[in-house]
Amino acid sequence: MQPTPGLTTDEALASNTSTPNPYAGKTGHLNFNVRRAEINPNHWYVAALSSEVTRQPFSCIIWKQPIVLYRDSQGIVHGLDDYCPHRMVKLSHGSVVGDNIECAYHGWQFTGTGHCASVPYLATNQKLPSCKIRHYPVQELDGFIWIFPGDPSLAAHLSPLGIPEWNHLNHIGSVASFSCPGHFSYLIENLMDMHHGHLHQRYQAWASAALNSIEEFGDRVIAHYQAQSYYQINQAWSVLQLFIPFLRRLHPEPLDVSYIYPHWSARLGNDFKIYCLFCPEDETHTRAYLLHFTSLNSYTDLHRLPKWFRRFIKNRLFGTARWLLKGLISQDIQMIQDEQAFFLRHPNQRGYELNRTLVFVQRLISRQASLSQSPLDPALDSMNSPQIE
Repeated sequence: MQPTPGLTTDEALASNTSTPNPYAGKTGHLNFNVRRAEINPNHWYVAALSSEVTRQPFSCIIWKQPIVLYRDSQGIVHGLDDYCPHRMVKLSHGSVVGDNIECAYHGWQFTGTGHCASVPYLATNQKLPSCKIRHYPVQELDGFIWIFPGDPSLAAHLSPLGIPEWNHLNHIGSVASFSCPGHFSYLIENLMDMHHGHLHQRYQAWASAALNSIEEFGDRVIAHYQAQSYYQINQAWSVLQLFIPFLRRLHPEPLDVSYIYPHWSARLGNDFKIYCLFCPEDETHTRAYLLHFTSLNSYTDLHRLPKWFRRFIKNRLFGTARWLLKGLISQDIQMIQDEQAFFLRHPNQRGYELNRTLVFVQRLISRQASLSQSPLDPALDSMNSPQIE
C-alpha cells in the first residue's frame, strides 16, 4: 500500500528552514521502525505507586519481563523475576513470610536477593537448592517504586527522575494510573504534541499552543510552546476554576514539555506541573502514571501557617484534579488504540506530520534503543534531578 501523498515526519522537518534536519546525511534511520523499538533498560522505570506495594506480592511487567515486588518485615521493597525456579509458577501467586517471598505451589521461600531460603519438606540429608532468581535494583522515592531492569552495575550511577513536588507543601497533587493499548512511542508522541487540544475540549488546560523552539541534548528533548492558559492560581478561590468554567480566563503562559527518557514532564507557567511516568510492557501495551500538581507558591500567607496544617491542606486536596486527568486519558487512549491498530494492519504506511518536535522524539527513541546493550555515560546523571522553583 502506498502512503497518502503529503509530508512525512522527515519531510516536514526538512521543509522548515529554521531548524536543520537531524537526519540530514543519515541513511540508517529509514530502516528503523519506531513502533517496534525496544526500550533502553538502563534507566529507572516506575513499577508501582508506593501504596500499591504492600505485604502482598505485587506483579508487574517491564518490557516483556514479569517482575514481582514485595515488602519485607522492615518495609523495604524487593524486586525479583516473577517465577519460582522449582516448577516455574508465578511467585506473585504466593505470599510474604517474614523477609522472604513464599511460592504458593510447594512453599519454597526466597530472599530479597533471590536465593532459596527454605523448602518445607527438605530432608535431613538434602541441601537447599542452589538456584537463584534474578533480583533488580529498587528505590522507593517520591511516592513511587522505581526499578532498574538493565545492567545492575549502572544503577548506582543513575538516578530516578524524581518528583520533588510529591512531598513539597506548596504543591497539590493528583495521580491517575492507566494502561495504554499501544507502543510507548505513541504515548510519548501524544504527550509531546501540544497541537491536539481539539480532541480534549473541556479537559484542556490551555489553548492555541504555538511551537517556538526545540532543544535536544543528552537523554532528553524539550519543546517550548507559547500557549493560552485557562487557569491562573493567584487568588484564594482559584481552585474553583477546576470546577466552574465561568471563572476561567485565557491569558498567555509559556508551556514547556520535556521527554526525559523514558519519562515525560510539562510545565505551564508557574502554576502547573505535569508528569507521565512510563512502564512499557511490550510492543503493544504501556502502563503509566499521569500526575498533576498545582502550585501554591503565590499564596504567601499560607506559607506562614504551621507545617502540620499545610500538610493537612495538601493531603485534603490531593486528587482534586483526578477527574481532569481521567478525562484526558480516556480521550487520548482511544486515539492511540486507533493508531496502534492501523499500524498492525499497515506497518509500512507513514502518515503526515507537521510538528517538528516528534522527529526529535523519534530520534531519541532510536538512539536509546541502540544503546540498550551499551554502557551509559554516568555524566548524564546530573540531568536527572528536577528542582523546585
